[in-house]
Amino acid sequence: MKQISMFDITSGIAPGSNTAGSSAPAASAPLADRLRPTALEEYAGQQHLLGPGKILRQLLERDQIPSMIFWGPPGVGKTTLASIIANRTRSNFVNFSAVTSGIKEIKDIMNQAQENRAYGIRTLVFVDEIHRFNKAQQDAFLPFVERGSITLIGATTENPSFEINAALLSRCKVFVLKELSEDDLTALLSRALMDKRSFGSAQIHMEPSLLPIIASFADGDARTALNTLEMAVLNGTLRPDGSVTVTRDTLEQCLGKKTLLYDKKGEEHYNLISALHKSMRNCDPDAAVYWLARMLEAGEDPLFIARRLIRFASEDVGLADPQALPLAVAAYQACHFNGMPECDLNLTQAVVYLSLAPRSNALYRAYETAKADAMTRLNQPVPLVIRNAPTGLMEELQYGKGYIYAHETQEKMARMTCLPEDLKDRRYYLPTEEGKEGALKQRLARSRAFRLGETADETGDS
Repeated sequence: MKQISMFDITSGIAPGSNTAGSSAPAASAPLADRLRPTALEEYAGQQHLLGPGKILRQLLERDQIPSMIFWGPPGVGKTTLASIIANRTRSNFVNFSAVTSGIKEIKDIMNQAQENRAYGIRTLVFVDEIHRFNKAQQDAFLPFVERGSITLIGATTENPSFEINAALLSRCKVFVLKELSEDDLTALLSRALMDKRSFGSAQIHMEPSLLPIIASFADGDARTALNTLEMAVLNGTLRPDGSVTVTRDTLEQCLGKKTLLYDKKGEEHYNLISALHKSMRNCDPDAAVYWLARMLEAGEDPLFIARRLIRFASEDVGLADPQALPLAVAAYQACHFNGMPECDLNLTQAVVYLSLAPRSNALYRAYETAKADAMTRLNQPVPLVIRNAPTGLMEELQYGKGYIYAHETQEKMARMTCLPEDLKDRRYYLPTEEGKEGALKQRLARSRAFRLGETADETGDS
């Protein structure tokens, strides 16, 4: 496949021109506004709603648009999608702001929409940040939504179940818009560089490998991605021929930090998480904290790292330190509550603790050995002595016969074999002498000896 080394953009159209018509944003408008899509074909992301055969796509194609609530994070295209819907349905588009509009403005526009309806003109009212409207303001929409005088599309970053009146919410279909993926954002940035509306007749030289860096930095927000691209171009090196070159160094200055080589889906992702895990396993907190920082500063999801720490706590520490697992789970919860960058120290605390905790992989070996037996000996019957007998027939068949309730014995254990007959001599959990597991090893030896009617010395486990 041919390797593209730069984007070359040449255009005879004046900066800020919009092929959609005279309503084009001025050249001084932000890039995100100049490139706001006017058709579904230009819209990025949300394929779970707008892909072929998906519910919102079908509603658009049938021109059966209900009142809706778009719920999603900033910069995922809520306002843009509402505008596209208005264009497709040939409706008057009224853009409300919940921050600046009051009840009087709402009623004035609603009354105008009702008059327009008599002439067959539909009105689509878009309310940005609808969760900021109080109950009285939200109630002002209700009769007009019920009568069909308007089609209401509200946008919110908050859970509509909590922030929107139940009466209004019940008359709206809620669509959840997701953060744009890095692939979506990279494609959007690539199109932006090729679009005549972006930088007019200027020729931009920019390595394609820089676009995924911007996409990662934007964290699912298209507006942030386009604003960052615009800043990079405006701060690029102007050449005598009028072209602009954007280098990696220029981009790093615009991002405010050094960009790290990291691919959340590729080999480097797995290399770094492996480095963290193995550094902790080798009791090396210095190396472990370094690899942690490499991942976090490159944009790794802290919850992914926290999940790996939870696994490590059981796989590599286990019962040698029973506090390792709750500490790792607490780190996950802290990451969920705090997010980045505040959770970096929560993860550092867990990484250092796990690096210095006593080691045991006895739980890992126990499960893997038991799994192998379970998969290769699938039809091992449950011993009758530990089966329940809820019916008379089961009692006749000796289900539960000879069962001893351990709590009623002095030793709090009974001389019963709970493994299938063919596996009764198998030993899965083989504790080490590390940390708290040393005491568990002694207790297990006494338990096994009692259940078998032997002494601990006879079992060979003491």
